[in-house]
Amino acid sequence: MTVLVVGSGGREHSLALAISHDPSVEAVHIAPGNPGTAAVGTNHPVDPCDPEAVSALADEVGANLVVIGPEAPLVAGVADAVRAKGIACFGPSAAAAQLEGSKAFAKQIMAEAGVPTAGYRVCRTPAELAAALDEFGPPYVVKHDGLAAGKGVLVTTDRDAALEHGAGSEQVVVEEYLDGPEASLFVITDGTDALPLQPAQDFKRVGDGDAGPNTGGMGAYTPLPWLAPGTVQEVMDTVVTPTLARMRVLGTAFAGLLYVGLAITKAGPRVVEFNARFGDPETEVVLPLLHTPLGQVLYAAATGSLAEVGRLGFDDRAAVCVVLAAKGYPGSPRKGGHISLPPETDRVHVIHAGTALDADGRLTANGGRVLVVVGIGDDLADARAAVYEHIAKIDFPDGFCRSDIAAKAI
Repeated sequence: MTVLVVGSGGREHSLALAISHDPSVEAVHIAPGNPGTAAVGTNHPVDPCDPEAVSALADEVGANLVVIGPEAPLVAGVADAVRAKGIACFGPSAAAAQLEGSKAFAKQIMAEAGVPTAGYRVCRTPAELAAALDEFGPPYVVKHDGLAAGKGVLVTTDRDAALEHGAGSEQVVVEEYLDGPEASLFVITDGTDALPLQPAQDFKRVGDGDAGPNTGGMGAYTPLPWLAPGTVQEVMDTVVTPTLARMRVLGTAFAGLLYVGLAITKAGPRVVEFNARFGDPETEVVLPLLHTPLGQVLYAAATGSLAEVGRLGFDDRAAVCVVLAAKGYPGSPRKGGHISLPPETDRVHVIHAGTALDADGRLTANGGRVLVVVGIGDDLADARAAVYEHIAKIDFPDGFCRSDIAAKAI
């Protein structure tokens, strides 16, 4: 196969890397990619949110499969345009991608499908917002309805801050607070059949001890030693199957990657949110442990033949990743800082999330989350030690990271 991966971040680097290891894949192309993806495939300077440009590129390179990484191209209808060219595409239609594109739509689908989730109110006026905050009480959970690059959710005990956050959006969703550790479950589906990947946990807050504002994610790990056996199957039965069934009834079958964000409460798993694509940085720890060739699995999902794949196989080791972000992230990250990377080892590799090359060909920071350092070990402690040992050798004066990723789980 020839595979085109759409996107430019760490998730897309991880996808391209995993797909390149599939023996059935002959060539990998990435649009637009980054300096890291250039090592595993061919980058193309194409706008990932331009349906015509992406579909034309897929045709030009002879792609058998297009894999769309970020949420914005999905909501923009890139998957629809690629499929209109007769090319298999892993990623939901624009209509189905509203499961992520609109928090209100996702909540409506969950309610209609009987999915266990938090109580909620959709608010369009300041009065409705204030009433919802008073109904549910603190901690307040306020979510912008549309895409917000992982930064549209505020969880706070400060009512004024909740009101201010909600005022920044035409429509917001206010939810009851779900207590308990969070887990991320990726589910590959062709719209009817579905296969879960190994669950992971990510760290949204910018600082140690979960302090500071929400980010797109500062690190992740898998497996989850604290997760009760049978939880994944329970989520498949009570969340995934009824959600997919409801989407089919509506005529907007969801085929692609359904990301189920969960709170593991005392009453059982509850859905915090749906996403319509692989999560970042959980992708960086889940995919390296996947034995089943990824390109073949995604092609099966894109062509309605996922039932032929069977179960997915995973390594019995552990993976931990830590994000190196640019100082100032998530507010105003400092761009342009030079980066020098040590050689990778058989236990550690580095994923590029927000990098660029300057005029002299030197690696520089070009975003908020710049690098994702991924360690594989016999257990979480082993993987975590490998990651932080490698980070200590990276020369990136403008960078910072959390020092506590996976520590509590260990």
